[in-house]
This record gives sequence, structure tokens and C-alpha cells, in this order.
Amino acid sequence: MQIKAIAKIKTDMPDKFGIPRQSGIVEDLIGRIIFEPEYRVKEALRGIEEFSHLWLLWEFSENKRDAWTPTVRPPRLGGEKRKGVFATRSPFRPNPIGMSCVKLERVEYTKEYGPVIYVSGVDLMNDTPIYDIKPYITYTDSRPDAVQGFAEDYKNYALDVICNENLLDMIPKSKQAGLLGILRHDPRPAYQNDPDRIYGVRYMCFDVHFRVQDKILTVIDIEKVQD
Repeated sequence: MQIKAIAKIKTDMPDKFGIPRQSGIVEDLIGRIIFEPEYRVKEALRGIEEFSHLWLLWEFSENKRDAWTPTVRPPRLGGEKRKGVFATRSPFRPNPIGMSCVKLERVEYTKEYGPVIYVSGVDLMNDTPIYDIKPYITYTDSRPDAVQGFAEDYKNYALDVICNENLLDMIPKSKQAGLLGILRHDPRPAYQNDPDRIYGVRYMCFDVHFRVQDKILTVIDIEKVQD
């Protein structure tokens, strides 16, 4: 079977580091799905706005490998415990395919790109290839009684974020909540817990530097790196 990308998504995350580990946990992160020229057909989206959420099937485009391993080290387990690759959502898979459930905000019809889908709660890097889009249907896709394995222990994990207002104001106001959400959900690998270490995450055209101690993340500096 041969598949090809139907679209790419534009987000505020130019690098892998800092991207939320699951879709929906940072609701303020917005993405624009821009279709490849042959799929810029209005009729292909007929009825899509009847749904509130969508499934995106996409490619881990920065995690391609020639070989695969049957076990991986989930970051939330400290990078020490191994689990089977099919028991995790690790990006290092036999086929580098990801899936995300995102909220449909709106569809805009543009002269340049045709239909553009705006979604929120994204966990995708900028320019990630999209292979398919499907509606989320509650009565088939939602299982409130599902058992979540080791992920259950981390569903409420979050940090307190301290950021000086003067630093935060460097970020456009409409984008500040997205950045704070990324920081609150701790971009670091779980095995890195050095309170003196300064970490950096790229957000839009800014480098955000921070430290973490006792579940408190303090923003040290925000630097604009490009226009």
C-alpha cells in the first residue's frame, strides 16, 4: 500500500522538544491544516463542521529509522523502565504513524490555499504531514471505563509556572496561554531532574529558558531569535 500526505499542519512548535505528549492537554495550542493542491476541494469537507472534534493521522516525520525495537522507554517512566512499543505511544515505531484527537475550531475558505481547517489542542510539530482526517464520534470513540495502564498515574501531572510579566509580554497575548500550557505540562524528559539545569524550548520565534525545582517551573529568559 502506498499512502501520501494530504496536508501539512502549521503550528507554533518548530522543534520536537516541548511538544505536548498527548493531544488535547494544551487546549490553547492552535494549528492550521493546509491541504496539498490536489486536495484543496471544498466538497471534500462537506459536513465536517457538523462535528466538534477530529482524528488526525499523521507522520512522525522527524523520527524515521531504518530499524525498530520491540521495547521503548516512555519518558514519563523516567527513561529507565521499558514497555512494549505497541503498549505505548512512542514516536519510535515500525511505521512512524501518529494520531491525535483535536477540536475543530472553524474552516476558512481562502483564495491561496482553498479550505483551511483550524484546530486546537494540537500536539504536532510545525509542517507535520497529515495522512487522513476523520470525525470523532462519541458513542464509538469514547470509552469512559477504559483502563489506562501506567498512563493513569500521570493524567493529572502538572507543574506550577512562574514567569515575570515583562518576559511573558514578549509573547503575543493570543499565544501566551499556549506557551504556559506547554510549560505547565513539563517539556523535560522525566529522567532529567537537575534543579540547576537551564532548559530551552522553542515557541514560535522565541527561545524560552527555564529551570524546574520541586514541581515549580521558573522562566529565566525569553529571547526572540527570528522575525
